[in-house]
Order: sequence, then C-alpha cells, then structure tokens
Amino acid sequence: MDHFNYVDGQLCCESVPLARIVADVGSPCYVYSYATLRRHYEVFAAALAGADPASAGTAPRRERTLICYSAKANTNGAVLAALAQLGCGADVVSGGELFRVLLAGIPPERVVFSGVGKQEDEISAALKAGILMFNVESEAELALVDEVAGRLGRTAPISFRVNPDVDAQTHPYISTGLKESKFGVPIDRAPELYARARALANVEVRGIDCHIGSQLTRLEPMLDAVRAVLDMARRLQAEGFALTHLDIGGGLGIPYKDGDAPPAPAAYGKAVFELFAEYEDLDLTLVCEPGRVIMGNAGVMVCRVLLEKQSRSKRFVVVDAAMNDLLRPSLYNAHHTLLPVIEPSADAPRTPADVVGPICESGDFLAKDRALPPLASGELLVARTAGAYGASMSSNYNSRPRVAEVLVRDDRYAVVRKRETYEDLVRGETIPKWVRER
Repeated sequence: MDHFNYVDGQLCCESVPLARIVADVGSPCYVYSYATLRRHYEVFAAALAGADPASAGTAPRRERTLICYSAKANTNGAVLAALAQLGCGADVVSGGELFRVLLAGIPPERVVFSGVGKQEDEISAALKAGILMFNVESEAELALVDEVAGRLGRTAPISFRVNPDVDAQTHPYISTGLKESKFGVPIDRAPELYARARALANVEVRGIDCHIGSQLTRLEPMLDAVRAVLDMARRLQAEGFALTHLDIGGGLGIPYKDGDAPPAPAAYGKAVFELFAEYEDLDLTLVCEPGRVIMGNAGVMVCRVLLEKQSRSKRFVVVDAAMNDLLRPSLYNAHHTLLPVIEPSADAPRTPADVVGPICESGDFLAKDRALPPLASGELLVARTAGAYGASMSSNYNSRPRVAEVLVRDDRYAVVRKRETYEDLVRGETIPKWVRER
C-alpha cells in the first residue's frame, strides 16, 4: 500500500500533485510520502511484535524486539528523523551513516554497525557514541575492534555475522549468504571465533547475526538460515556464552511490478515467531534490519520527457533522468513501473519503448521494451518504488548534479535535499599552480 494515486487525472503524493512539486523544484526529483513510510514501519513493527496490525489495540506478544532500519536504503536526514520519531533504530555500514543516524535523533543504543570493512576511525566513533553492537565479519576485524577499544579504554559489544551458506534465491549482487560471499564468517567456524572473542580483554560478546540477501521473495531460505543460527546460538549458550541478541538481518522483498507477490510482513512475522517458539530457552532479543520494505514504495522519482526518437526498429523515450539518478535498472536490470503524471485515457495506444537518459553509456536506461502511451516533449513520467536505493545510490557521473528530494505529509511538502549546483560539483577541488605552468 502507498499514497501515490491519480486524483482528477493528476498523479499525487498524498494530497499534493506531483506536477506542483516539479514546478517548484524542477526535474528530475525524488518525492517521498510520509504516510506511506509511517504505515510501512508500523505494519512491520506490529508483525515483529506479534500483533495483528488490522486489530487496533492488540497487545504485542513479544516485547524484546528491536527494529534497526537499514540506513543504506535511504539516508536522507528527514527520512531518518521520521523513523527516529517512530522509535526505530538503525543498521549502519559506514561512519557516514553512523553520523547521519545520530544527527537524526536515533539513539546510539539502538544502532548496530555491520559491514566487512570497518575502519579504525569508524570503530572509534561508534565506540565513543555507545552503539548497541558491532556485527563482526572476520577474525581480522575482531582483532581490530579489540585493539581500538583497548586504545580508548572501552569495551566493544559484538556479535558475529555468521554465514549459513543458504541461497537467498535473489539477484546475485544482493545475495549475501552463500559460502563464496564476502560477508560474514563460515558458520562452522563460529564456535572457534566466539572462543577467541571471549578471551579478549576489550570485547563483550553480546549476540549472533545473519543476513542472507535482499529482495527476498520466499520465506523458506530466510527461515533455513535463521534456524541454523538459532541452533548455533543454542550450542554457544551450552558452552557458557550469555548471548542476549539474535539479529536476523533484513531483506524482505516488495512488489516492483504487477504480479510480484513477496511475503507480507504479517506472514513474515508469523513465520519468525513460530520458529522462535521452538527456541524459547534462548530468551534472545530479536533484532531485524528492514530497509526496502519500509522505504521502497514510499518514494518515486519524477522525470521529464525530452523527446521521442524512432529508429528503424526501436522506439526511444529520452528523459532528463539517467543512471546516475536511478542506478537500479542499469545495475540489476531492475523493474520500476513507469506512469505518466497526467493519467492517460484507458484506450490510449501503448507501444514498446526503451526509456533512456542523457548519459553516454548504452547501459543508461530506466526501462526496456515497456508498453507506454504516446509521450510528448515536456510531459512528466514517474518511476515508482524508488524510495529505497534510489537517491542513496545516485552519483555525479557525467558531472550531473544530484537531484532534489522532497517529503510530503498530507497537503504539505518540504525540500529535504536541495538540488546540487554546478558549483557544488567542484567544491573541494583545487588546481595546483604548477598544473598551469609550462
């Protein structure tokens, strides 16, 4: 469910026509719906608390649950602040993300730090902030965390991200749980590594973690992975480890096009609860890291048609947005539903077209062979389901300024990131005098 709908023939975000926003901030731009973001978070939180989101006032059956939004999905400060107000924590993978989530008001004790390449300054900043825990992904990283913590006179709370060698059955670029993946430590080495951690002076073992991939469309792989990690947690507990947290990662898929039917949050929550019920003796706080399922359908990218170009065998719709603005189609061959801002008539002819941008790459496209009505120069076109991994993956390739981001709530909207200028592109650059010397 989202709040992008046609009203009197105009595509709107909540109560604001998208055309009005573009007239104000220009195109391309990203537009986010606060109502959608909030509803997605609340439905997911209810599912993970064991409550029925359709039944107002239903008491949650599980209180020891922590939702840590995967910040990489969308790091806009207004988005993070909205989630902070809702009580959400955060999963971060860089010092910059840590800086952003703390600035937005997410308490450090609700932050977990993941990623295979944590650097000393990032570890130091996280320790000083007092985060919940590091998800450690290698033996070398464990030694580094211990060293930095000792230097600061701190104790580093950790879990190990274990790799259960489970196929997430998703795109290979976002599948992270197989034995050949760069992520995590092999699950059969976990006991050895936990024993090493227990022997270190500056580390506190707090939990165990897994994450097998993103855009999961079936529950079975995730449940297989979590069961393997629960079995390992039980073994570790028998060996004297007082684990308090089990982080099951994120990755629940969302519908990008008609016909997509990933599991609903309620089904996901029910499956997780039924599994955890088999391991009640562990008494662990459940940590979950959703990103896409909260933000994906809460945002769109709006662009403008520049022209139509017809080759002998192909119709091209050239727009002012490009792969630097929305990378997912070029990177993953991902599908984003495209809609004109002005609602076309039901009987308007639709013919296949490649929707492409101005960048000098053949891989610069938003869609291929997409059935679209005639589109005149100047018309606005919307790429739906762009709230996650849209703006956060954008770049300045071809020296293109990054676009504006707008947050809508009811009939109000605010620019929450200004469009960059050409001057922004060169800010921080210098030309040494000797470059111009002959």
